[in-house]
Amino acid sequence: MTQNVYLYLIVAAVTLYVIRALPMTLIRKDIKSPFIRSFLYYVPYVTLAVMTFPAILSATGSRISAWAGFAAALLIAYVDGNLFRVAIGACLVVYAAEFYI
Repeated sequence: MTQNVYLYLIVAAVTLYVIRALPMTLIRKDIKSPFIRSFLYYVPYVTLAVMTFPAILSATGSRISAWAGFAAALLIAYVDGNLFRVAIGACLVVYAAEFYI
């Protein structure tokens, strides 16, 4: 495996370059399709959610407290929408669930 580390690095660099450079060279006009524009608008949010969700469920001592904190965060975000209150509320619910379980 140590002999192929340079090959792995080259393949990763080419892949990254193609992913980043190809759209820039092929798409020169403004995107006018509302579907594609809305799709591209939400890609960063979906990517963040996909990376964060598994960490939410494995960050505590038990799945019950993780789900309780997640549910509390969803509820507080729906009612209030303030990010600081959502974080503090979810932390308090997880702490209480860990204390009683």
